Amino acid sequence: MTRFTIPRDLYFGDNAMEYLTQVEGSKALIVYGSERLLKDGVIAKIEDYLKKANIESTTFSGVEHDPSVATVKAGAKKMLEFEPDVIIAIGGGSPIDAAKAMWLFYEHPNFTFEEAVKPFNLPKMRTKAKFIAISTTSGTATEVTSFAVITDHETHIKYPIADYNLTPDVAILDTTLVENMPKSLVANTGMDALTHALEAYVSNVANPVTDALAMKAIEMIDMYIVNSFNDDMHARKQMHIAQNLAGMSFSNAILGIVHSMAHKSGSILDVPHGLANALYLPNAILFNSKDKEAKRRYAEVAKRISLQGNNEDELVLALVNRIKELRKNVNIPSSLKEYGVTKELFDANLDSMATTAVQDPCSSTNPRAINDEQMKNLFIAAFNGDDINF
Repeated sequence: MTRFTIPRDLYFGDNAMEYLTQVEGSKALIVYGSERLLKDGVIAKIEDYLKKANIESTTFSGVEHDPSVATVKAGAKKMLEFEPDVIIAIGGGSPIDAAKAMWLFYEHPNFTFEEAVKPFNLPKMRTKAKFIAISTTSGTATEVTSFAVITDHETHIKYPIADYNLTPDVAILDTTLVENMPKSLVANTGMDALTHALEAYVSNVANPVTDALAMKAIEMIDMYIVNSFNDDMHARKQMHIAQNLAGMSFSNAILGIVHSMAHKSGSILDVPHGLANALYLPNAILFNSKDKEAKRRYAEVAKRISLQGNNEDELVLALVNRIKELRKNVNIPSSLKEYGVTKELFDANLDSMATTAVQDPCSSTNPRAINDEQMKNLFIAAFNGDDINF
C-alpha cells in the first residue's frame, strides 16, 4: 500500500492571502523571519485579514537561516503562553520549518529532538492548533511537505524531522509575494526546485502520483527559470507554482544523494542550499544513470523537455548539459572552487562530509546505492568542476 499526503487545501494565485479572512479560530500566532515582511507591510496585511475573521493575533519574529534549536524552543514557549488555535508561518524554508517544530513542541511539550528525528515517529498533532504555511520563496516547498530541518548551532547537529503529521493543513501560494525576490534567491531556489523534482522522479519509492507532479514541475522549471531570473513576472509566478508541484512530489517520493550532499556540506562550506544542489546535480545524474531504471527515467525527462539523443545514454548526457546551461544562465558557478570554497576548508572536511552524506536519510531513496569512497569522489568532482565516470 502506498500513501500520498499533501495539505487539505492549497490556495494560489495573486492575492491568495485573502483566504485568511475565512479562517476559523480565536487566536493566531504568526511566525516569520525576515524583517522585510514587516517593512513591506505583509505582516500587517495578515493581521488585518485575521481581524476580519475575528481572530486575535500576535507574532514571533527573527527566525534565522538554518533555524536553531534555541529559536524553536523560544517559539514553542510563546505558543504555550499565548495558546493559539491557528499557527501561521510565512517566509522561505527556514521560518516555516521552525514553525513546524514549534508546533510539534507546543502540541507535545515533553517530546524531545532525539525522539523527533526518528522518521515518521511523531505523536498525533492538531489537538491544539492547525497550521497554515505561506511561502515567499520558490524552492523549498516546505509549505506542502512533511519535513523540517532544525540545527543545534552549539553541537553543529542537524535534526531532520520527517512525519506526515507535520504537513500543513493549508498552503498559500500568493504569487504577489515573489515579485521582488532577489536574483540570487530566484536562481538558488529555482535550482533547488528542479533538484526536488528530478530526485523525486528517479526515487526508488516514486509512484505514478509523484511522477505526474515531478514531471510537470520539471517542464515548468525548464521553461520558466531563466525568464524568472531575468525579471519576467509571469515566469516568476509560474515558478512559484512549479516549485510547489515539486514539493508535493518529493514530500511523498523523498529525495536522493544530491540532497544528502547538500545537507552535509552546506553549513560547513557556507554554500546556500539551492546553489549546492545545482553544483551536485549533474554528477549525481551521471552516477545514478548507471542504474538501468534511473537511466530510463532520466531519458524520459530529456525527451519531455525536447532534448535530443539517439539513445538513452545520449539523452542522459543532454539532460546533464541542459542543467549546466540553466545553471550558467542564472549565474550559478560551475564548481565549489569557483564559488569561493577554499581547498583547505574542503580538504579538512571531505571525509566527514562524505561519510555523513552516505548516512543521510535521502541516500536510502536514491536509485543507486553509494559508498563513502564514491561519495568522496562526487564531492571532489564538484569542487573542481569535473564530470565523474564511475
